[in-house]
Amino acid sequence: MDLRKLKTLIDLVSESNVSELEITEAEGKVRIVKSVGGVVQQYVPAPMQAPAPPASAAAQVAELPAPSAPAVPSGHIVKSPMVGTFYRSSSPGAKAFVEVGSQVKEGETICIIEAMKILNEIEADKSGTVTRILGENGQAVEYGQPLFVIE
Repeated sequence: MDLRKLKTLIDLVSESNVSELEITEAEGKVRIVKSVGGVVQQYVPAPMQAPAPPASAAAQVAELPAPSAPAVPSGHIVKSPMVGTFYRSSSPGAKAFVEVGSQVKEGETICIIEAMKILNEIEADKSGTVTRILGENGQAVEYGQPLFVIE
């Protein structure tokens, strides 16, 4: 990405009410995040890591029994391609795109993720049977979060 274009994007984010901007182009992906102090940071996302909890929260967590490791679902996992709100149907009260046991074909819409007031249809990236639905309708999802298991 051209440095002048990057500088312009950083300036636009710093002068607006936008707190985060992500752009994907053929050359790569850029994410600009406005920090609390008003300073703008830009970085290319790395694999997701959990942030370290504050010291007071760490003390509270240490007192809780350690949870068992979550079972890794077998099969192909469809992950969220973006941050947003997960919806199983096209509108409230409408039939869900897929249910557990549904046969899906590659390219078929399986859910919607709303990001910045835009409804993005998420398609199955593999054909098969939906064995688990991991996303909760109307809940926020993160980039890379597992949504469905297809076998």
